[in-house]
Amino acid sequence: MSNQKLKVAIVCDWLTSIGGAERVVLELHRLYPDAPIYTSQYDPSSIDWFEDADVRTSWLQRLSPGLKKFLPLLRAWTFSRLDLSEYDIVFSSSGAEAKGVKTGKKTVHICYCHSPTHYYWIRHDEYLEKPGFPFGFNWLARIGLRLLVGPMKRWDKHASRQPDYYVTNSTHTQAMIKRYYRRDSTVIHPPVNVDRFHGPLPKLRHGFVVAGRQTPYKRFDLAIAACNELKVPLIVIGDGPDHKRLEKLAGRSTTFLTQVSDLDIVNHFKEAIAFIMPNMDDFGIVAVEAMAAGTPVVAYGKGGALDYVSPGKTGLFFERQTPKALSSALETAIRKTWDYSLISREAEKFSVNNFIQNMQNYINKCLAERMEK
Repeated sequence: MSNQKLKVAIVCDWLTSIGGAERVVLELHRLYPDAPIYTSQYDPSSIDWFEDADVRTSWLQRLSPGLKKFLPLLRAWTFSRLDLSEYDIVFSSSGAEAKGVKTGKKTVHICYCHSPTHYYWIRHDEYLEKPGFPFGFNWLARIGLRLLVGPMKRWDKHASRQPDYYVTNSTHTQAMIKRYYRRDSTVIHPPVNVDRFHGPLPKLRHGFVVAGRQTPYKRFDLAIAACNELKVPLIVIGDGPDHKRLEKLAGRSTTFLTQVSDLDIVNHFKEAIAFIMPNMDDFGIVAVEAMAAGTPVVAYGKGGALDYVSPGKTGLFFERQTPKALSSALETAIRKTWDYSLISREAEKFSVNNFIQNMQNYINKCLAERMEK
């Protein structure tokens, strides 16, 4: 069956910011430009990638996008009542509730699962300790998490049975899907726009760089503490609820940049001795972007980084989340002679083109299996 003959729908948890899940939705939209995109909330002022798309929001659109963290119960109720059985293929891009949509017996439902839902499973204790809610509502978030985690875990397990096939971003997440959902999955790494980091590589590099949304679980405090200890320059790119706390921890050699253009971020990555990945992430697109700029990655030795950091080749691991362990790895990175061109070439494995080709092959495989039944 050709793409033109298929009736396709895309569904995602929300479209209110730019991240890995949204990049997957964008490439699915490019594969199937006529497919409607169903989501709970859409904020085009924060993400302008879908101006030509048929985005269909739920009744939750009437609420502020800033309330996203307060709405898992309402999203679960809404998505579980969204009937997409008229479609031949449904793609859900989900790390939360969107996978729970209804589909028909003839529908092929493929879920690109970014992670089993963090606040029920993998990071529940971290969310309880530091929910990261605005306006002093952390106390309310803790009460909600304690009261609702049991029923929502049961709902999430039920929703995890809805997709026919699972695709995921890393071997780490693949293991988590098997552990919590008892489902098999295929790893197709997310699309990374490596092309924008191409170009001449600098002869000299200095200092380190870390980038991303500044939340407690990202552990930027480790990067700051390690660079304070070594008295080496660190550039911290991004913003978030942990920003003020991180500023208080920083030494004189740490620079915070909250507004960085696409060109500037390329230059900052290229000029750094290494990119620091201090937390366990499901994948970590920004680290692969740094690799595309020829920059090695010093990463905590767990999670998605295991799929792209090759010790001594594309970066280094540190095994304990302590300033001492990280600073030791940074010292090694400073002393080592890196092949920056090789690191950049290694990042090509995670290109947008590879993602599209791998997804097309996987879709064809799923359709062939369905036609054989």
